[in-house]
Amino acid sequence: MTVNSIGAVFQITYIVTFIVYADKEKKMRMLGMLLGVFGLLAIIVAGSLQIADRATRWILVGFLSCASLISMFASPLFIINLVIQTRSVEFMPFYLSLSTFLMSTSFLLYGIFNFDAFIYVPNGIGTILGILQLALYFRYKAKSMEESNEPIMVSQA
Repeated sequence: MTVNSIGAVFQITYIVTFIVYADKEKKMRMLGMLLGVFGLLAIIVAGSLQIADRATRWILVGFLSCASLISMFASPLFIINLVIQTRSVEFMPFYLSLSTFLMSTSFLLYGIFNFDAFIYVPNGIGTILGILQLALYFRYKAKSMEESNEPIMVSQA
């Protein structure tokens, strides 16, 4: 609970900072998505509290948590295709890949030591995906540094 509470504070701080400095169109879009996330969270909390059996509630919330963690760890896979096609790691930040790998590995071990499949299964998948990201980074890092410093995609904003 402590780790997730601190993470939530950091995320909310980041989102608020983004919203404060974003242009009006992005600000409204982000506020809409934020309301959607909070709405979904409220539905999950209210729905799970309607389940009287504690074990059933634990399993339902555990599966929902696993699904959200796996989707979070798998989201960089969309960039992996671009990295392989361009042979460049320009759009895959090293420190994000490294911190994801380290965090998922530490929670994998925590889940194993506490015999909690809802912790070690998604974090095991996250560890494997983190290793894949780091392997791709080191595979294409030298090639990226050899090429010109011009970005592959240029923002038109």
